[in-house]
Amino acid sequence: MVESDIKMFSGIIEKEGLVKKAGKSSLWVSASLSKVKAGDSIAVNGVCLTVLPPLKKKFFAFDLSPETLRLTTLGRLTTGQAVNLERALKLGDVIGGHLVSGHVDSIARVLEKKDLPKGFCNLRIEIPKNLIGLIAHKGSIAVDGVSLTVSALGKNYFEAALIPYTLKHTNLGKIKRGDLVNLEADILARYAANYLSNIKRWGNLN
Repeated sequence: MVESDIKMFSGIIEKEGLVKKAGKSSLWVSASLSKVKAGDSIAVNGVCLTVLPPLKKKFFAFDLSPETLRLTTLGRLTTGQAVNLERALKLGDVIGGHLVSGHVDSIARVLEKKDLPKGFCNLRIEIPKNLIGLIAHKGSIAVDGVSLTVSALGKNYFEAALIPYTLKHTNLGKIKRGDLVNLEADILARYAANYLSNIKRWGNLN
């Protein structure tokens, strides 16, 4: 069997890592992820990156391409900052969230963070122009790699309610108003939008 080069994630964060060093085109992260080898794919704040050799214990290095620096928040990371980590899915793994490609669509700003009773929290995040129409009420979206359900939708924002577990085990618990996050729209929404765009451009595709 030929292994596919396509890497997928589920938006269920395995560990929080800490940025040890952030260079102009490289990133070093410390984290207690076991059985990681050079060449493996790890989503860092929702961005699919490749682990570089040589490996050091609980320490991973990644290259950051110009495209990654342009489209994501990784170029803005600073030493000591917490990042969400998830290893690529293997065939047969349970998808606890939704299918996430690790290809970030846009950077967006947190408009509001409101604490709710019993340790819950509500996030309001702006919708970038390129994601208008790709976010649906009760649909899925990845925020810094975390699979979330859209609980409310406005003209230029969406909201998501975070449970205490998510706040404790991801960097979203540390997020505040004005912070920037990586957004990836649901893959199904992308294909649906592409199909409708082609119909509009080319007419009936049947």
